[in-house]
Amino acid sequence: TPGPAPSREPGPPMSRGGEMVYIPDDSDFSSFRDQCESLEGWHCRYNKAGVTVWSQGQEESCTVQKIKTRISCKDVPAETLYDVLHDTRYRKKWDSNMIETYDIGRLTVNADVGYYSCEQPLRPPCSQVPGISPQKYPPRKDFVRAVSLQTGYLIKANGDGACILYYLTQVDPRGSLPKWVVNRVSQFVAPKAMKKIYKAGLKYPEWKRRHDPEYKPWVYPEQNTLPSMSLAELSVQHADSLENIDETGLPEEHLSTSDHEA
Repeated sequence: TPGPAPSREPGPPMSRGGEMVYIPDDSDFSSFRDQCESLEGWHCRYNKAGVTVWSQGQEESCTVQKIKTRISCKDVPAETLYDVLHDTRYRKKWDSNMIETYDIGRLTVNADVGYYSCEQPLRPPCSQVPGISPQKYPPRKDFVRAVSLQTGYLIKANGDGACILYYLTQVDPRGSLPKWVVNRVSQFVAPKAMKKIYKAGLKYPEWKRRHDPEYKPWVYPEQNTLPSMSLAELSVQHADSLENIDETGLPEEHLSTSDHEA
Protein backbone atom coordinates (compact mmCIF):
# COMPACT_ATOMS: atom_id res chain seq x y z
CA THR A 1 0.00 0.00 0.00
CA PRO A 2 1.46 3.39 -0.94
CA GLY A 3 2.56 5.62 1.91
CA PRO A 4 1.48 9.19 2.70
CA ALA A 5 0.17 11.51 0.01
CA PRO A 6 2.84 13.57 -1.77
CA SER A 7 1.50 16.85 -0.41
CA ARG A 8 3.58 16.57 2.73
CA GLU A 9 6.79 15.01 3.93
CA PRO A 10 6.83 12.53 6.84
CA GLY A 11 7.59 14.59 9.90
CA PRO A 12 10.62 14.24 12.12
CA PRO A 13 10.01 13.97 15.85
CA MET A 14 9.14 17.21 17.62
CA SER A 15 9.12 18.50 21.19
CA ARG A 16 6.46 20.10 23.38
CA GLY A 17 7.29 22.37 26.25
CA GLY A 18 10.95 22.14 25.34
CA GLU A 19 11.36 18.64 26.80
CA MET A 20 8.92 15.97 25.64
CA VAL A 21 9.60 14.31 22.29
CA TYR A 22 6.53 13.33 20.28
CA ILE A 23 5.45 12.30 16.79
CA PRO A 24 3.84 15.17 14.81
CA ASP A 25 0.13 14.69 14.21
CA ASP A 26 -2.45 16.14 11.81
CA SER A 27 -2.70 19.37 13.79
CA ASP A 28 1.06 19.91 13.39
CA PHE A 29 0.83 19.33 9.64
CA SER A 30 -2.15 21.70 9.40
CA SER A 31 -0.24 24.38 11.29
CA PHE A 32 2.78 23.95 9.03
CA ARG A 33 0.64 24.12 5.89
CA ASP A 34 -1.04 27.29 7.14
CA GLN A 35 2.35 28.91 7.74
CA CYS A 36 3.46 28.01 4.23
CA GLU A 37 0.36 29.41 2.56
CA SER A 38 -0.22 32.48 4.74
CA LEU A 39 1.27 35.88 3.88
CA GLU A 40 0.40 37.56 7.18
CA GLY A 41 3.50 38.62 9.09
CA TRP A 42 5.85 37.64 6.26
CA HIS A 43 8.13 40.11 4.45
CA CYS A 44 8.88 39.42 0.78
CA ARG A 45 12.64 39.47 0.17
CA TYR A 46 12.84 38.05 -3.35
CA ASN A 47 10.39 37.48 -6.21
CA LYS A 48 11.83 36.54 -9.57
CA ALA A 49 11.50 33.81 -12.22
CA GLY A 50 8.87 31.83 -10.33
CA VAL A 51 10.76 31.87 -7.01
CA THR A 52 9.60 33.85 -3.98
CA VAL A 53 11.37 34.20 -0.62
CA TRP A 54 9.85 35.59 2.57
CA SER A 55 11.29 36.11 6.04
CA GLN A 56 10.13 36.84 9.57
CA GLY A 57 12.31 38.80 11.99
CA GLN A 58 13.71 42.17 11.02
CA GLU A 59 16.25 42.87 13.76
CA GLU A 60 19.56 44.39 12.71
CA SER A 61 21.39 41.34 14.01
CA CYS A 62 19.23 38.24 14.00
CA THR A 63 20.08 35.07 15.86
CA VAL A 64 17.02 33.08 14.80
CA GLN A 65 15.42 33.71 11.41
CA LYS A 66 12.39 32.08 9.84
CA ILE A 67 12.69 31.78 6.06
CA LYS A 68 10.01 30.59 3.62
CA THR A 69 10.53 29.93 -0.08
CA ARG A 70 8.14 29.00 -2.89
CA ILE A 71 8.81 27.81 -6.43
CA SER A 72 6.50 26.81 -9.28
CA CYS A 73 7.72 23.57 -10.86
CA LYS A 74 6.47 23.08 -14.40
CA ASP A 75 6.67 19.57 -15.85
CA VAL A 76 7.38 18.06 -12.42
CA PRO A 77 4.45 16.19 -10.83
CA ALA A 78 4.02 16.40 -7.06
CA GLU A 79 4.73 12.66 -6.75
CA THR A 80 8.09 13.06 -8.50
CA LEU A 81 9.23 15.92 -6.29
CA TYR A 82 8.16 13.94 -3.23
CA ASP A 83 10.46 11.13 -4.38
CA VAL A 84 13.33 13.55 -5.02
CA LEU A 85 13.20 14.92 -1.49
CA HIS A 86 13.20 11.44 0.06
CA ASP A 87 15.70 9.62 -2.14
CA THR A 88 19.01 9.96 -0.26
CA ARG A 89 20.88 8.17 -3.05
CA TYR A 90 19.76 10.75 -5.58
CA ARG A 91 20.48 13.68 -3.26
CA LYS A 92 24.19 13.10 -3.77
CA LYS A 93 23.64 13.98 -7.44
CA TRP A 94 22.11 17.42 -6.94
CA ASP A 95 22.92 18.71 -3.44
CA SER A 96 26.44 20.10 -3.92
CA ASN A 97 26.55 21.46 -0.34
CA MET A 98 25.92 18.08 1.25
CA ILE A 99 28.85 16.33 2.92
CA GLU A 100 27.01 13.31 4.28
CA THR A 101 23.46 12.11 4.85
CA TYR A 102 22.00 8.85 6.06
CA ASP A 103 18.94 7.42 7.75
CA ILE A 104 19.27 6.41 11.40
CA GLY A 105 16.03 4.73 12.40
CA ARG A 106 12.27 4.50 12.08
CA LEU A 107 9.85 5.71 14.73
CA THR A 108 6.64 4.97 12.81
CA VAL A 109 5.67 4.29 9.20
CA ASN A 110 5.63 8.04 8.54
CA ALA A 111 8.34 9.28 10.91
CA ASP A 112 12.05 8.58 10.90
CA VAL A 113 15.30 10.10 12.13
CA GLY A 114 18.24 10.97 9.90
CA TYR A 115 21.60 12.74 9.82
CA TYR A 116 22.63 15.54 7.45
CA SER A 117 25.84 17.56 7.23
CA CYS A 118 26.68 20.32 4.78
CA GLU A 119 29.21 22.97 3.84
CA GLN A 120 28.60 26.54 5.02
CA PRO A 121 29.88 29.73 3.36
CA LEU A 122 30.91 31.35 6.67
CA ARG A 123 31.81 28.64 9.15
CA PRO A 124 33.08 25.09 9.60
CA PRO A 125 30.80 22.36 8.22
CA CYS A 126 27.37 22.13 9.81
CA SER A 127 25.66 18.95 10.96
CA GLN A 128 22.02 18.57 11.84
CA VAL A 129 19.75 15.95 13.35
CA PRO A 130 16.56 18.03 13.13
CA GLY A 131 16.07 19.69 16.51
CA ILE A 132 16.34 16.40 18.38
CA SER A 133 19.68 14.77 18.90
CA PRO A 134 19.87 10.97 19.14
CA GLN A 135 21.99 10.09 22.14
CA LYS A 136 24.17 7.81 20.00
CA TYR A 137 25.01 10.66 17.60
CA PRO A 138 26.45 13.52 19.69
CA PRO A 139 27.83 16.71 18.06
CA ARG A 140 31.22 16.34 16.35
CA LYS A 141 34.09 18.61 17.36
CA ASP A 142 34.97 19.46 13.75
CA PHE A 143 31.38 20.48 12.91
CA VAL A 144 29.03 23.22 14.07
CA ARG A 145 25.61 21.78 14.94
CA ALA A 146 22.64 23.96 14.04
CA VAL A 147 19.37 23.53 15.91
CA SER A 148 16.33 23.18 13.66
CA LEU A 149 13.34 24.63 15.46
CA GLN A 150 11.05 23.93 12.52
CA THR A 151 11.90 22.74 9.02
CA GLY A 152 9.87 21.07 6.30
CA TYR A 153 8.50 20.96 2.77
CA LEU A 154 4.97 21.33 1.43
CA ILE A 155 4.25 20.06 -2.09
CA LYS A 156 0.99 20.96 -3.83
CA ALA A 157 -0.20 19.69 -7.20
CA ASN A 158 -0.65 22.55 -9.65
CA GLY A 159 -2.52 21.33 -12.69
CA ASP A 160 -1.52 18.46 -14.94
CA GLY A 161 2.07 17.34 -14.35
CA ALA A 162 3.14 20.38 -12.33
CA CYS A 163 3.44 21.35 -8.68
CA ILE A 164 4.31 24.10 -6.23
CA LEU A 165 7.03 23.54 -3.63
CA TYR A 166 7.27 25.41 -0.33
CA TYR A 167 10.25 25.18 1.99
CA LEU A 168 9.99 26.67 5.46
CA THR A 169 12.78 26.66 8.01
CA GLN A 170 13.52 28.20 11.37
CA VAL A 171 17.04 27.38 12.49
CA ASP A 172 19.14 28.65 15.36
CA PRO A 173 22.67 28.96 13.86
CA ARG A 174 24.14 29.31 17.36
CA GLY A 175 25.35 32.87 17.20
CA SER A 176 24.59 36.38 16.04
CA LEU A 177 24.81 36.99 12.31
CA PRO A 178 25.13 40.35 10.53
CA LYS A 179 22.10 41.59 8.61
CA TRP A 180 23.84 41.16 5.25
CA VAL A 181 24.00 37.39 5.84
CA VAL A 182 20.21 37.23 6.19
CA ASN A 183 19.90 39.33 3.03
CA ARG A 184 22.25 37.03 1.12
CA VAL A 185 20.34 33.95 2.21
CA SER A 186 17.11 35.55 0.99
CA GLN A 187 18.48 36.94 -2.26
CA PHE A 188 20.88 34.22 -3.38
CA VAL A 189 21.19 31.08 -1.27
CA ALA A 190 17.48 30.24 -0.90
CA PRO A 191 16.51 30.87 -4.56
CA LYS A 192 19.51 28.88 -5.76
CA ALA A 193 18.58 25.94 -3.53
CA MET A 194 14.99 25.90 -4.79
CA LYS A 195 16.12 25.98 -8.41
CA LYS A 196 18.42 23.03 -7.71
CA ILE A 197 15.51 21.00 -6.38
CA TYR A 198 13.40 21.92 -9.41
CA LYS A 199 16.14 20.85 -11.83
CA ALA A 200 16.62 17.66 -9.83
CA GLY A 201 12.91 16.95 -10.27
CA LEU A 202 13.18 17.29 -14.04
CA LYS A 203 16.05 14.80 -14.21
CA TYR A 204 14.84 12.32 -11.58
CA PRO A 205 12.56 10.07 -13.69
CA GLU A 206 15.37 9.16 -16.09
CA TRP A 207 17.87 8.64 -13.25
CA LYS A 208 15.43 6.50 -11.28
CA ARG A 209 14.74 4.25 -14.27
CA ARG A 210 18.42 3.24 -14.10
CA HIS A 211 18.68 2.96 -10.31
CA ASP A 212 16.30 0.49 -8.62
CA PRO A 213 13.12 1.96 -10.12
CA GLU A 214 10.84 -0.11 -7.88
CA TYR A 215 12.68 0.76 -4.66
CA LYS A 216 10.85 3.56 -2.81
CA PRO A 217 10.70 2.77 0.92
CA TRP A 218 9.34 6.27 1.59
CA VAL A 219 6.24 5.24 -0.40
CA TYR A 220 6.14 1.48 0.24
CA PRO A 221 6.65 0.81 3.98
CA GLU A 222 7.28 -2.90 3.40
CA GLN A 223 10.58 -1.93 1.71
CA ASN A 224 11.79 0.00 4.75
CA THR A 225 14.58 -1.91 6.48
CA LEU A 226 15.56 0.79 8.99
CA PRO A 227 15.81 -0.40 12.59
CA SER A 228 12.91 0.59 14.81
CA MET A 229 13.56 3.32 17.36
CA SER A 230 11.60 4.41 20.40
CA LEU A 231 11.09 7.98 21.53
CA ALA A 232 13.06 7.10 24.66
CA GLU A 233 16.19 6.85 22.50
CA LEU A 234 15.91 10.53 21.57
CA SER A 235 16.75 13.61 23.56
CA VAL A 236 15.92 17.24 22.85
CA GLN A 237 18.95 19.21 21.65
CA HIS A 238 18.77 22.56 23.46
CA ALA A 239 20.24 25.49 21.54
CA ASP A 240 21.79 26.99 24.67
CA SER A 241 23.82 23.82 25.20
CA LEU A 242 25.83 24.45 22.04
CA GLU A 243 28.61 26.92 21.32
CA ASN A 244 27.42 30.47 20.65
CA ILE A 245 29.35 32.40 17.99
CA ASP A 246 29.13 36.17 17.47
CA GLU A 247 29.78 37.00 13.82
CA THR A 248 28.00 40.35 13.57
CA GLY A 249 31.25 42.02 12.51
CA LEU A 250 32.06 39.55 9.74
CA PRO A 251 32.73 41.39 6.44
CA GLU A 252 30.61 40.55 3.41
CA GLU A 253 33.56 39.39 1.30
CA HIS A 254 33.73 36.23 3.45
CA LEU A 255 30.74 34.85 1.56
CA SER A 256 31.74 32.26 -1.01
CA THR A 257 31.48 33.24 -4.68
CA SER A 258 29.06 30.44 -5.51
CA ASP A 259 26.47 31.86 -3.14
CA HIS A 260 26.27 35.08 -5.17
CA GLU A 261 24.64 33.17 -8.01
CA ALA A 262 20.85 33.03 -7.96
